[in-house]
Amino acid sequence: MRKLVWAALVPGLVIAAAASAHKPRVAATTSIVGDVVSAVAGDRVSLTVLIPRGTDPHSYEPRPRELAAMADADVVFINGAGLEASMDYLLKQPETAARICDLSSGLPLRRLASTELGGRHHAGDIDPHVWFDPHNVMQWTRRIARELGKIDPEHAAAYEEAARAYISEIEELDEWIHRRVAELPPQRRILVTDHAVLGYFAECYGFRAVGMVIPALATTASPSAADLARLEDTLRRLKVPAIFVGTTVNPQIASRVAHDSGARVVEIYTGSLSSPGGPAGTYIDLMRYDVGVIVDALRGGSGGR
Repeated sequence: MRKLVWAALVPGLVIAAAASAHKPRVAATTSIVGDVVSAVAGDRVSLTVLIPRGTDPHSYEPRPRELAAMADADVVFINGAGLEASMDYLLKQPETAARICDLSSGLPLRRLASTELGGRHHAGDIDPHVWFDPHNVMQWTRRIARELGKIDPEHAAAYEEAARAYISEIEELDEWIHRRVAELPPQRRILVTDHAVLGYFAECYGFRAVGMVIPALATTASPSAADLARLEDTLRRLKVPAIFVGTTVNPQIASRVAHDSGARVVEIYTGSLSSPGGPAGTYIDLMRYDVGVIVDALRGGSGGR
């Protein structure tokens, strides 16, 4: 009943299945995490995604409804690794903390080198953008199935079966990405992004991340004039054709850098899925869309899938 009341009073909550007394109550922080949970859970749970689609998870300002939804959940799946820093005070509430499942826990997390940040602040910080390596999402999937089996043992075998099927889809995705990337000669596999968002992707598929508009792991930081001058020099020196900017990020600074250096701004999906009917409505769609855009932009095409 509480879920139905919230759905009526708070229209922003995304509920993937109608609330039911016998269904486990599950929350996920981001739309990407929620999509993977949904792939494993199907309609066996009542799923609430806390951060709306189209919202930057780095800067999301949580409201009381998130605390209510998390307190009501049997398990709360988070990306972890610091992505949900703006929600920390909610995630650490005593009534919530015991229900948190940090999907980045146990993953081979990467740390930024000082060279990635122009030789200055934040070197060594953990990169939270783990979903850009599909192998990490395979680990998410296994973890989600185990956690759902704990709160809903009656359907544990079904969760495990769904997880195996979804992992097969991700393995096919990984093979497809390798084939698309092979279309690019190694010297063209260079990435400039709005912030440090594609590090896992670069390491997994043989790209070089050579610069970023905001030399930080979160979009909430600000670049200095020296940062921007250094980036423009890199773009010109390496003849980088594109700056990849997430759909949830203000492109104003990137557009100025692109104009001054002869590059162009290319939009990709990073911290959020698109609308359900859009080009990145699921995690797998997001990866396919982004890889198509990246390969085409670096090859000199017009982007797209």
